[in-house]
Amino acid sequence: MVEHIVLLKFSNETTIEQKQELINRTLRLKEMIPGIIDLQQGFNFSNRSQGYEIGLTIRFKDRTSLEQYGSHPAHQEIKAYLQEIGLEDSIFVDFDLR
Repeated sequence: MVEHIVLLKFSNETTIEQKQELINRTLRLKEMIPGIIDLQQGFNFSNRSQGYEIGLTIRFKDRTSLEQYGSHPAHQEIKAYLQEIGLEDSIFVDFDLR
């Protein structure tokens, strides 16, 4: 299995409603993209986040599933929405689970 972790930082103009819509859209990916075992996303509440406001974790069946997720049209729509609402920065970490 593979764990995919994403941290997202937004511009000051991005609204809480836009961020919540992002979470709603992202959570639906579990039902749309094969190979996703688990998907969690939510607002950060830590003061140690260096401005990253939303965290995402996705557990995939294998590396091939992660690769297919990257090019899946539903994921591409999320990426387009992120740019539309003012994504400023993101951090990605992928690792094999043991």
